[in-house]
Amino acid sequence: MKIIAVGKNYADHALEFDGTVERPSAPMIFMKPDSAISKNGKPFFVPDFLGRVDYEAEIVVKICKLGKSIPARFAHRYYDAITVGIDFTARDWQRQLIEEGAPWEMCKGFDGAAALGEFRPTEGLDMKNIPFHLDIDGKTVQSGNSGQMIFGIDEIIEYVSRYFTLKHGDLIFTGTPAGVGPVAIDNHLQGYLNGEKVLDFHVR
Repeated sequence: MKIIAVGKNYADHALEFDGTVERPSAPMIFMKPDSAISKNGKPFFVPDFLGRVDYEAEIVVKICKLGKSIPARFAHRYYDAITVGIDFTARDWQRQLIEEGAPWEMCKGFDGAAALGEFRPTEGLDMKNIPFHLDIDGKTVQSGNSGQMIFGIDEIIEYVSRYFTLKHGDLIFTGTPAGVGPVAIDNHLQGYLNGEKVLDFHVR
């Protein structure tokens, strides 16, 4: 399986990240290896050599069947579950890589950098109106809604499936809203989807 992620897919986060205000012509795509996955409430261990590590809460979509060059109008047939995940980012390193014009994979794909909550079926959901939020130590630090995405889930699937064959079990991290920030040892992260807690783990 593979992890496909979308960068700067919420206007408020793009603004806080680098001041971007223009709508991009296409989704910004990067990848994470499957070794980045952390699930089942496993603690996230902050690598001490990476400097500042930020949380980025996102809706994650699970692909349920093989597909290539999928039109957006049929994209809903290719996923059947969603959850909240955390795209952990080594922020200092990322900014250095951006300055150097280098790829982001190292600062986004280290072990544990893709935390996953429990998946919930998409049947009956309005995929253009899914609220989610992240609490740290009982305080909400990020909140968003799928309707705020610059590129919606079906648009993302149409775009990425032009270049990558999607397979059963592939995951798509759909982007984060504003409010990202650094994690610290002993933080307690809890992610909510449609008001239901689906993600719960500690930072060690």
